[in-house]
Amino acid sequence: MSENLNNERHVRLQKLNDLRDQGVIPFAGSFERSHLSKEVLEEFEGKGLREVDAILEKRSGDTVKLSGRLMTIRSHGKITFGHVQDPGGRVQICFMQDLLGKDEYKRLRKFDVGDFIGLEGEVFKTRHDEITVMVYDFKMLSKALRPLPEKWHGIKGQENIYRQRYLDTIMNRDSYDRFVLRSDFVRAIREFYWQEGFMEIESPVLENVSSGTTAKPFVTKHNALDMDVYLRIAGGELWHKMAVVGGFEKVFEIGKCFRNEGIDPSHLQEFTMIEHYGAYWDYEDNMRFTEKMFESVLKKLLGTTKIKVKSRDGEEVEIDFTPPWPRHEFVGLIEGDCGINILDHDRDSLLKAIKDKGISIEGVEGLGYGNMVDHLYKKVSRPKLIQPCFVTKHPLSTKPLARKNDEDPRLCDTFQLLVNTWEVVNAYSELVDPIDQRERLEDQALAKADGDEEAMMMNEAYLRAMEHGMPCMSGWGMGIDRIITLLSGQENLKDVVLFPLLRPLEEDTKKEQKLMNKVAKKVKKS
Repeated sequence: MSENLNNERHVRLQKLNDLRDQGVIPFAGSFERSHLSKEVLEEFEGKGLREVDAILEKRSGDTVKLSGRLMTIRSHGKITFGHVQDPGGRVQICFMQDLLGKDEYKRLRKFDVGDFIGLEGEVFKTRHDEITVMVYDFKMLSKALRPLPEKWHGIKGQENIYRQRYLDTIMNRDSYDRFVLRSDFVRAIREFYWQEGFMEIESPVLENVSSGTTAKPFVTKHNALDMDVYLRIAGGELWHKMAVVGGFEKVFEIGKCFRNEGIDPSHLQEFTMIEHYGAYWDYEDNMRFTEKMFESVLKKLLGTTKIKVKSRDGEEVEIDFTPPWPRHEFVGLIEGDCGINILDHDRDSLLKAIKDKGISIEGVEGLGYGNMVDHLYKKVSRPKLIQPCFVTKHPLSTKPLARKNDEDPRLCDTFQLLVNTWEVVNAYSELVDPIDQRERLEDQALAKADGDEEAMMMNEAYLRAMEHGMPCMSGWGMGIDRIITLLSGQENLKDVVLFPLLRPLEEDTKKEQKLMNKVAKKVKKS
């Protein structure tokens, strides 16, 4: 802690003690608010308001009650102006000694920027025509012991922004609004699903078989059952399909998923997904549903289907979500971009073709065929996909849970939604043939045993459910963090996660260790 911060904290602690000595409770239990700042500004704009002289002569019974964080405070002798900030924004407040009395006015000296304050007063306009609340009564709701960042510089350093997001959202309204957008988007998605006849369900986060996609899971120990379990890597895909077996024909879920993989601007180890499944749909139905969803939700939230985002080169580009969106077949897309027809190769010959073309893929030697194809696509094709588009018909070996294409059994009925080079949605017609599914899961298990950490595990419980009869259906998964990052014009998923995971500060770790050592000594003595 810097010397200046130490001094500031000491001064504020002294003010806290002074308030207590005066019989003031500096951390209140509650406060009844009548208006948000935004409501005051909207309700009283254009209304006939009393002049200051009339207010000083007689208090009005027509008052408002505000509560929020004190963001500015500046005294000019017997008058003090400030601003209170709440979820609606900011409004100016005014304290006058002639109205409050000398002793009450003097108590303002114990208030600092950052404190939470509750007040009641009358709305008026200053000589500069600014709507302001003349304070009749005020109280400390919570004393802040540390100062806020400087107004003009804000919180410095990207890591500090992630680590102390609460300061970022206090000082930066754009950041605050970004998380409001995220909340509004999730609510609008839920409302769209309900409108379309879907039911929200919950599936397990802890699984004894890691399933739903190809990814490396987090492993933990379940002490009561004495076994290893996995944090789910997908939004409950197999569970959802088992729910469909059980008669729930249209289901969705919004929840956390976890993948023990690398960090980059478009990947986090903890992220939020939406999954849905519709009985009797195929992937074509699901594509139309996806276009309808985006058009509906974006118009509801933004009033438009066109948004401005930053490209991977930092250039501003306009993304147009107006349907219908272009469709590109996966195999032809790769061949057009690098000259390799992936269907002409097995795992070893594809590896040779990639090397012959001089295409560099990290860790390619340890990948199975399916993951190698996926990495090739991400290297040569995906960076070119800016406008919303569907990439369809992936090779069968890359999608172990997807239905074979009727016309070409080497492919499956799949699609991904790509926006600004990011995969936003992954979807397909579901494989409902339990015999075919068993064969593919066995192939995945063999790949895993051969060193492919991202390959799927065998899942007998799921196969048992399939054998009881599973209707044709199509499913879908979308990363909330990714779509909000795109819609809000950000470049990193951490910018739309309120509190992203970071290493603890060394100074915090030392303090915690010091306390634990102290506790250990005390226990030893006893």
